Amino acid sequence: MKTIIPLSTLLQSFFTDRLMNQRQASPHTIASYRDTFRLLLGFAKRQLKKPPSKLVLEDLNAPFIGTFLDHVQRHRQNSSRTRNLRLTAIRSFFQYAAFQEPSLSAHIQRVLAIPPKRQDRPLIDFLTYPEIHALLAAPDNTTWTGQRDQALLMLAIQTGLRLSELIGLRRCDIILSSGSHVRCYGKGRKERCTPLTKQTVAVMKAWLQKRGGSENDVVFPNNRGTQLSPDGVQYLLAKHLAKARETCPSLKKKRVSPHVLRHTAAMELLQSGVDPSVIALWLGHESPETTHIYLQANLALKEKALAKTKPLNVKAGRYRPSDNLLQFLNAL
Repeated sequence: MKTIIPLSTLLQSFFTDRLMNQRQASPHTIASYRDTFRLLLGFAKRQLKKPPSKLVLEDLNAPFIGTFLDHVQRHRQNSSRTRNLRLTAIRSFFQYAAFQEPSLSAHIQRVLAIPPKRQDRPLIDFLTYPEIHALLAAPDNTTWTGQRDQALLMLAIQTGLRLSELIGLRRCDIILSSGSHVRCYGKGRKERCTPLTKQTVAVMKAWLQKRGGSENDVVFPNNRGTQLSPDGVQYLLAKHLAKARETCPSLKKKRVSPHVLRHTAAMELLQSGVDPSVIALWLGHESPETTHIYLQANLALKEKALAKTKPLNVKAGRYRPSDNLLQFLNAL
């Protein structure tokens, strides 16, 4: 009889062999999957009274995984989106386990059959022209940090780079000569180039001249000269938002994150008449269908569509039949 591989061995080989060596998953994916299994094993330790190193794959059956997902959403108060992300990590591991333990295929298929939970899809937030101008005017560009922050915010709003792409930029990734553009590696290790406007080029030239350093240095360092962290960008954005809200009251009603700046870039392109498929390439989306969220949020496009439905030279009124029998039937 074939010996069942311990869960600990399966899980370790899943991370080292499957994710790191075979798929070469990004650090963000590995960290997300790691956190999922830390939560799952901790939950199993409390519920099953077994240390994680003594668990076997049969302990993680479909009812138990379902209970864990309910725990994630109810007791940890995570959203349906987060619950589905945890399920994605678990499904990925069980798909790997199916090849390593074919004798447990029935057990594994029951787990893989757990469906994701439907989730609400609210309209995206984005900044309007006055809000963009107020935010870009907030940093004090006479100081080193103010000039850095203004360059970072302008580049984020104009290019729509993801936060990880933005803070990972090196000086060699910024081309400010003829055909100025920024080059980055996005999700799926896809390289893309995004053109820069004259205004952005002028701001970036001034900042990089003040920044100094070599071609391999980060474009936006912190005060210690190392790469800005995501929390650092959140902090500087919150600081400048507080100032921008003094001159632009509409910002007080919005929750603005670095990803909202990415949405703003997409909406600027859409409102300028750029085709959604081009916007998908611009943002580095896997599929043009992803840009549909911007079409849904664009009220101006919907108002144009509504204007086309107005009747021409027709007097508005309610139709009333002249026949007595029809009037009787309608009154029932």
